Amino acid sequence: MRHEIQLQVGPVGFRVGSHWRAPIEALRGLYEGYPVPEACDFTVRLEAEKPWRRWLRPSVAIHGDYMLPDAAPLPLAQGLLAAEMGMNLQMALGQKRYLLLHASSVEKDGRALLMTGHSGSGKSTLAAILGERGWRLMGDEFALLDLADGRLHAFPRAVSLKNGAISVVAGITDETRLGPLLVGTPKGSIRHLRPRADALARMAEPAVPALILFPRFGRDLAAAVRPVGAAEVFMRLTQASTNYVALGEAGFAGLARLVHAVPARAIDYPDTEAALALVAELWKEPA
Repeated sequence: MRHEIQLQVGPVGFRVGSHWRAPIEALRGLYEGYPVPEACDFTVRLEAEKPWRRWLRPSVAIHGDYMLPDAAPLPLAQGLLAAEMGMNLQMALGQKRYLLLHASSVEKDGRALLMTGHSGSGKSTLAAILGERGWRLMGDEFALLDLADGRLHAFPRAVSLKNGAISVVAGITDETRLGPLLVGTPKGSIRHLRPRADALARMAEPAVPALILFPRFGRDLAAAVRPVGAAEVFMRLTQASTNYVALGEAGFAGLARLVHAVPARAIDYPDTEAALALVAELWKEPA
């Protein structure tokens, strides 16, 4: 396509092409410093659904190696979001090398903290904040579990901050690492955060899973920790995986090993400081 960028994110290479310059320039700014892959695993194409939609009320249809035929196009002003959604789609439908978990992950001292939950549970916000407080951000949208050795591979894409989380994270980070504010998206307002330089420099380093958290954010909640049984952890993680069924026996064995070896807790938190205190306390347990 006329406008194109190639990005290496952890072990995965992407090629993103576009009919328009703006989405590619936005990606170039957000992913400044990311390496160019030797080979691309997935291609995303941002195209006009109809020829005249390239200029008249331009809207972006997400195409690529893997597609959802009924996916609605987005306005060109949300072209960056379309590119991000396109990369997510390729991973969700096409990734076969790793068990994919819809989860955030951060690392300290070679050990990984895995956080998963429903949209709005606060896992992305918590991962972004921990990434600014001395942890290495390994990923936000997906955690990549190696089926051979059980380690997590980093996939440090830009963190998608939504609505109230934008001001929380903007208050503790460098403005130059934040992408443009996207308003009126299907999930409200969105702004992306580029991971810190150490997350990019160490994206080839895997980590050993040490703790699984199921966070739940709510301003009326009291800070609390609850144990989660192995059966419930397994069920929640199968629901969080986009390729568990496709991987068959290998996926079952990899997930079973993760659940058996790694402790899991559910936490409720009403604000950032309460969440950080709970994480600090729980992090001591599996050390």
